[in-house]
Amino acid sequence: MTKTIMITGAGSGLGKGTAIGLAKEGHQVIAAVENLPQVTALKEAANKENIDLEIVKMDITNANDRERMKHYDYDIFVANAAVNEGGPIWEVPMTALRQLFEVNVFSTLETARIAAEHFVEKRQGKIIFMSSMAGTMASAYKGLYASSKHALEAIAKSLKQEMEEFNVQVATINPGPFDTGFNDRAVEEKWEWFDEDKHHTSVEKLKESEKGLENQLDPQLMIDKMVEIIPMDHHKFRTAYPEDTAENMRKEEKKNWDIEI
Repeated sequence: MTKTIMITGAGSGLGKGTAIGLAKEGHQVIAAVENLPQVTALKEAANKENIDLEIVKMDITNANDRERMKHYDYDIFVANAAVNEGGPIWEVPMTALRQLFEVNVFSTLETARIAAEHFVEKRQGKIIFMSSMAGTMASAYKGLYASSKHALEAIAKSLKQEMEEFNVQVATINPGPFDTGFNDRAVEEKWEWFDEDKHHTSVEKLKESEKGLENQLDPQLMIDKMVEIIPMDHHKFRTAYPEDTAENMRKEEKKNWDIEI
């Protein structure tokens, strides 16, 4: 059955690929992007694929932009927009951490609240939060992003229960490490502020933590999974993909009970 789907952060990465993929499947897609250059680029990509996309400029941190959500009718809302940054959580500038939470938690929640209000009035709908393997996993030098996604997981779980009486579904999608450039940008960002003469964390340990970038997966695999899951009427509350990522998430959650200090 054809659905109308609004997705934020559709100007790049998994969001862009998923918006295009859903449109190819015949769904009506409202693709929200952060800035005007992304509007142009996504229009060009849609024309190249010979598909129709309704593209709207919507920086989720901008209150006026968020108001645009209220002009649309949609069946599913996908809160996908996010930023990433790495580095030692005890030394990263607090301004960077606050900005990351502003995008990944506060502004994301504000868009979800608009969608929730819309769906409560309709007495049906679905909100999907793009979480991450970092929604349940955390490790050294990845705590900024992980902490924001842990917060998002709690929001999703709470909202799921609160929305049940209104016949509104809530779910998360938790990708593993995919090569969209998103993770690479996070790694590069810390070198803008890190100063080995001022900070205590060793450069060697920071560089060692970047080795995981060598084993990232083809993003098309995740895009295909998102295109499959998002329109479905029923599926698991949490969709972690690929399966080895899901298994690693389960193992870490279990391991947390046995860790000693």
